[in-house]
Amino acid sequence: MSFSPSLGSTVTSTKMRTPEKLSPFSGMCSVCTADCIGSCEIGYSAIRGEEALYPVGADKSQFASEKDYPVDFSHFNINGHVFGASGIDADTCKASFPNVDIGTAVGIENPIKLKAPFILPAMAKLNWPDYYAGAALSGIMAVIGEDAVVKDAELQMSNNKVVKSPLLEKMINSFNRYHNGYGDIVLQANVDDEHIGVLDYAIKELGAATVELKFGQAAKGIQGMGFVYNLEDALEFQKKGYLIIPDPSDPIVQEKHKKGIGPHFQRIGKLPMWNEEMLEKRIAQLREHGVKRILFKMAAFDPADIIRVLKVASNNKIDLVTFDGAGGGSGNSPCKMMNEWGLPPVYMESILYDILNEMKDRGYTLPKVAAAGGFAMEDQIFKGLSLGAPYISMIAIGRAAMAAAMAGKRAGELIAKGDIPKDLQKYGNSLSDIYRDVRLLRDTYGFDADNISPGAIGVFSYINRVSTGLRQMMALNRKFALDKIERSDIIALTKEAGEVSGISTIMDYRNRIREMI
Repeated sequence: MSFSPSLGSTVTSTKMRTPEKLSPFSGMCSVCTADCIGSCEIGYSAIRGEEALYPVGADKSQFASEKDYPVDFSHFNINGHVFGASGIDADTCKASFPNVDIGTAVGIENPIKLKAPFILPAMAKLNWPDYYAGAALSGIMAVIGEDAVVKDAELQMSNNKVVKSPLLEKMINSFNRYHNGYGDIVLQANVDDEHIGVLDYAIKELGAATVELKFGQAAKGIQGMGFVYNLEDALEFQKKGYLIIPDPSDPIVQEKHKKGIGPHFQRIGKLPMWNEEMLEKRIAQLREHGVKRILFKMAAFDPADIIRVLKVASNNKIDLVTFDGAGGGSGNSPCKMMNEWGLPPVYMESILYDILNEMKDRGYTLPKVAAAGGFAMEDQIFKGLSLGAPYISMIAIGRAAMAAAMAGKRAGELIAKGDIPKDLQKYGNSLSDIYRDVRLLRDTYGFDADNISPGAIGVFSYINRVSTGLRQMMALNRKFALDKIERSDIIALTKEAGEVSGISTIMDYRNRIREMI
């Protein structure tokens, strides 16, 4: 059987002519006929060429892998317990799920408290105002994604360095407006951002206290890319220091472009060429500028690369390293790369556990670590924390949180117009009736909470749901604090899941029954 999807996908708005009869190796229809109009990816490629590498509608949608990985978190179950309580008094009136402490902190020398072990990873498109505001309401961290300033129509630069970015200021303020003493807004930078001084500007002029250096292109590990169909736009990007191919300043290229000859322009992100010395120097510079916390964003690269980054993080007191597993959300990554590149979360966490365990044994001071890669609900979150325990102590929730921001916003728009969706009419006819967690926000923000955007409330309510669900899962396992979660809190349902992860299977337990008795 093939784990990869066929050559028809909603991501590319393509479909198979005979989905019930496919060639498992190629993903093509078993019979390809001259009568077909070419609705699959091959046909789409025949019409649009390299554009067909990328998802359709990246300006209003987000995407994830469609590959059916051999082992995922559904291949584990939570291994419940019935005796005692860990992290709280064994008192039936105290040992209850609302009393489970899921709070944590990020920062070695300048720690900040979080109400839950979550970070909302890099986003800078779609409904970012509600995404960031919702994180602030929830008391957790959120990351402004790479290349945010590229979208700023009012961006001002001098000597190829950013001197003013109203858009970036709005993004930071969307979080700070609702900051309640927990969490922080993080500014991420890729190589292009570094070349134009985005972090330096934001730290000095906007008061950015937490920044994140990005290795590669998150879960994809590639260069960011965007087609530029207008010569003037291509020249403007090039003027700002971005890599544009072909060279729009070349008179021959310009003349051919005007005649409709040659390739379309592409703005291609620069690949990072970090090494240990460069990273150490840059980390020191950022701290001299006054930044309080420095994070790393890493993908599921080769284990040798993971080890190098973790060593740099250890030696330089990096406050958090987030590892992004294959299969998670994406903005505009090549579809095949989303499906076929890197380690899926279970595999990634398993190798991370082994690496971090060995580093601890060798005396390294370990950084705080978060895992990303398609986490959406509390069962996956608990399993992710358990699989990586005690070294992976946070979970990054990206696409699901953005979905909550978009769903909350859309429902709010319909309610404001009096066009309440049928499924919601049973709850009332006002936003405060329908959005049940408004009353929780009033407890913090007073009745100003009634003016918070529905999308931000949507993120808060979603985070509240998965936080409560996580507490329930933990209480079920008699674990009342995050640091009490262990790898033994889950059990592998298949032999392969056990072999990949090192988590016990039911057969492992059966073989130990004699010693347990």
